Amino acid sequence: MPHPTGPDPRPLIGEPLALDLLNTRWVDAEGPRDLLESEDGLAVWLGSDLVREHTAPLAPTADHETLTRLLEARTALEALAAATASAPSAAATGRQDSATPAATAATAALNKVLSHGRIRRSLGANGLPESAVEVDDPSWGPAWYAAENWLRLVADRPDRIRACANGTCVLHFFDVSKNGTRRWCSMAGCGNRAKAQRHYARRTGT
Repeated sequence: MPHPTGPDPRPLIGEPLALDLLNTRWVDAEGPRDLLESEDGLAVWLGSDLVREHTAPLAPTADHETLTRLLEARTALEALAAATASAPSAAATGRQDSATPAATAATAALNKVLSHGRIRRSLGANGLPESAVEVDDPSWGPAWYAAENWLRLVADRPDRIRACANGTCVLHFFDVSKNGTRRWCSMAGCGNRAKAQRHYARRTGT
């Protein structure tokens, strides 16, 4: 089984799990990058604090089956995130009449992932309720947790699911700012580049 081979190379980490999965793809000076292009990259992602916090009870392994199922979830989430970004008002109100064929297909794909797991509720020996996640196979665990996290995000504030305003950036974030005005994946990255571009345009009149 592959093991983490170094620090997480991604420029944005720590977003909610569904968006953290989307952020396994990014663009840097060398072009498009994909952490999940190999089982070694999967091991890095599974070894991150955020992912281990969610999936630790299932102890998923960085193997072909886990990677395949995780990519299935990511593809669905990418389409759903694009639909949310293109129709924020519809997403915010929960309307489904504006769903595109791509969004409808992505919804079906995400529901397929979700069908491989469930939350079992029970009454514990101490008289308090308990919850436990059950999946058909541990390899479905990471994909299921990411899909379930998307449900939580759209139930909470779907209008706060954002793509970076830099058109060449593919990163996503959940805007937790008070006024909901965050535009960039990070001010240190895309935010500063946009600021520098505006400054240059003012200086040169272009």
